[in-house]
Amino acid sequence: MRRLWGIFLVSLKLGCTSFGGPTAHLGYFQNEYVQKRKWLSDNDFSQLVALSQFLPGPASSQVGMGIGLLRGGLFGSIVSFLGFTLPSVLLLMAFAYFSAHIGIDVGWIHGLKLVAVAIVAQAIFEMSKKLIPGILHFLIALLALVVVLLWVHPLAQVTTIIVSSFIGYYFFKEINQRDDSKETVVPISKKTGICFLTLFMILLVGLPIVSSLIQYEWFSIVEKFYLSGALVFGGGHVVLPLLEAQFVQSGLMSSSEFLAGYGMTQAVPGPLFTFASYIGMVIAGVPGAIIATIAIFLPAFLLVVGAMPFWLALNRFAGLRGAMAGANAAVVGILAAAFIHPIVTQTIQNGLDIVIGAVFLWCLIRWKVQPYLLVLIGGCVGTVCY
Repeated sequence: MRRLWGIFLVSLKLGCTSFGGPTAHLGYFQNEYVQKRKWLSDNDFSQLVALSQFLPGPASSQVGMGIGLLRGGLFGSIVSFLGFTLPSVLLLMAFAYFSAHIGIDVGWIHGLKLVAVAIVAQAIFEMSKKLIPGILHFLIALLALVVVLLWVHPLAQVTTIIVSSFIGYYFFKEINQRDDSKETVVPISKKTGICFLTLFMILLVGLPIVSSLIQYEWFSIVEKFYLSGALVFGGGHVVLPLLEAQFVQSGLMSSSEFLAGYGMTQAVPGPLFTFASYIGMVIAGVPGAIIATIAIFLPAFLLVVGAMPFWLALNRFAGLRGAMAGANAAVVGILAAAFIHPIVTQTIQNGLDIVIGAVFLWCLIRWKVQPYLLVLIGGCVGTVCY
């Protein structure tokens, strides 16, 4: 119990102080878990990061879950997740409650939406440099952009990712493979891993079926968040178009509410996936926020726990690595489509919006302003200008 409490307190500290997105989170983790506390070696940490990049889901959260698993077993993974996630969940729930009582269409909210424009534009720019190394990758991204813009349907993003994964499986098998000579000891058996992976697949296939057969609001909410969490490759920003398709296009919340919450998510520490907590709070109050948070992070937990006993084999299988490359190329196009609509179309209303959005983007790319600081600036600019 003392070890679990220690895991929780360290992860809670990181959850309160880790600003800057998944890449920055990994830097905080490496400093705290590897250099300072020596809970795992550099080699173990690098392998865990490689696994989190291979699997769909929130990379930094999955690394935290994996470290908790290595340190304290299954319960260690759970308390590590809770500590890292809880601060941002509570902050976003409070923001949703506060916004509902003061009204969403105010100047500072528009400032947050302009910040979201800049942050997503920067995410597309940075992701394209890493995930679009060749002409075929570019064509996959372009095709994904066109399909998602023209096929306005909640299944458009999911279908595009799946098809792109198959293309990558057949065309990107030449991707260099890792050669790690030291295998990490994982405190769960392969049989347990298979059980978790099986449960992941059962929920992935079964939830849409149950939701269609049983017309019940909570089943539908769980299904939407679970699918979004299960099919996100490429980082936290990519969950934006999936959630937009599930909740804005279906009419469960307005585009203004959605973009304001996404902008606020940049201001809080911890994983970007806690954006789901805000959406759940807007839709169904505190119970909705709790269910949304559990549902969107559950696939990541099941995959990490299930894959860790097999992680070296998975990381060395060229076909699966190729499939991931294809999916990653597609998510760049999907994110670009979401940037065009609804982010730009619903936010940029006049020349002043263009200027402010461009200045915010310049601050991010050129001056390396931290996103949470830019959110504060955006709120102030919005209050003054709108």
